[in-house]
Amino acid sequence: NRFAGTRLEDLQGEILALCKDQHGCRYLQKKLEEGIPEHRDMIFRETFGHFADLMTDPFGNYLCQKLLEYSTDEQRNLICESVAQDLVNISLNMHGTRAVQKMIDFLSTRRQASQIPADQRYNIQIHSIIVALSLHVVVLIKDLNGNHVIQKCLNKLAPEDNQFIYNAVAANCVEVATHRHGCCVLQRCIDHASDHQRIQLVNEITYNALTLVQDPYGNYVVQYILDLNDNRFSDAVIRQFTGNICALSVQKFSSNVIEKCIRVAEHNTRKMIIEELLNRSRLEKLLRDSYGNYCVQTALDYAEASQRALLVEGIRPVLPLIRNTPYGKRIQNKLQREHVDNYGGGYQGPQAMANMHLGNQAVGLGPTPLGPTARHPQNMPMTDLYGSQPSLYGMQGQGSYGHGPIAPQMHGLGARSIDEYVLQSHSPHNTRLTPPHSHGGGYSGVSGYANVSPFGNVGLAGSSNDPYQTYGYGM
Repeated sequence: NRFAGTRLEDLQGEILALCKDQHGCRYLQKKLEEGIPEHRDMIFRETFGHFADLMTDPFGNYLCQKLLEYSTDEQRNLICESVAQDLVNISLNMHGTRAVQKMIDFLSTRRQASQIPADQRYNIQIHSIIVALSLHVVVLIKDLNGNHVIQKCLNKLAPEDNQFIYNAVAANCVEVATHRHGCCVLQRCIDHASDHQRIQLVNEITYNALTLVQDPYGNYVVQYILDLNDNRFSDAVIRQFTGNICALSVQKFSSNVIEKCIRVAEHNTRKMIIEELLNRSRLEKLLRDSYGNYCVQTALDYAEASQRALLVEGIRPVLPLIRNTPYGKRIQNKLQREHVDNYGGGYQGPQAMANMHLGNQAVGLGPTPLGPTARHPQNMPMTDLYGSQPSLYGMQGQGSYGHGPIAPQMHGLGARSIDEYVLQSHSPHNTRLTPPHSHGGGYSGVSGYANVSPFGNVGLAGSSNDPYQTYGYGM
């Protein structure tokens, strides 16, 4: 070590240059750790006025971090004031971001450890940092280095100190949520928010949910809201998709969200989602789609009995067309396993075998041999065997559902002509839907958000203005 045995006094006038040298920087840090006030003051005098430059230096930034720790309150105030106007640029630097994070970490820790309530020394220093960062929050969030400074604020500062972050994110919700780094920061904002701040963000996310759900990054933000398991928020978000469920089900990113909506929705909301899938023309296209079929599978898992029966009825005529595809096989196996489970194993009487035969035909699995009577139909006419069985699906040749025994459970869907739900033929996989022109889905639990409607103006799937005519859903 070339500085072994060297006195700091002998290096007077050279300290600034030493800060940018690997070995010189280590030497100065050791001198600060010795705790000699004269050495500390000498280093401070020669480096003061150059902190903005040193904080972005590969070696100098470590000295700045150490000096912040060992300086007096007055010196620390001067450091914070001297770098305030350059704090954003420092935060964007790969070395500077570490120094700024250390500054925030140190000041917040000291304030928490202080025996004086609301210690003004640290409040002033933290306030100077907040003021410096507040005008460029979105720039910092979207930067590879700067986003860590914002996250350090969220982790270390009090919620009231961080209100400047929540205001900026709420005002630029789509820009932040659809960014690679921004979507992660937005999720951390929700984690560290007070109840009022969380509602502030969720209202903006809900309003823009239809846009965010189709974005590679924004969809994760929407899913994060659904994963909060707070019905105040999730139900309002899901209702923003009303009328667009099928169109969203065939898009790469939004299809994952629709699946999650089906899983987490309350009973009535889930029923509303699945009802949009029950149109034969839409359902066939969903089953043929590489993304949409997963939404149908999830609907099968979570639908109530009456809606599930209608789904099975709609799947039955399409199964032969998709049986050789991976997802077609999964759906077929799912229905076949459940069918076998329903009838159980072991010996089956003639009536049970007849029911199984009917059931296999219903799910598109082909007839089940019925023993000797199947090989010799003259011994037992099939018309006699099935004539007394109530049909679950009604007439097979019907153009739409609802004419069988389950028709009253269609909630008005079956009463419409199938032609009203015919979808456009071009692919929607890259089509962006347009969000409704109203704030929808807001939670009104806090003053200031009470005027936000929780349902918006999005029409139900059964409305005369079919959204799939507009957005072009199909294969």
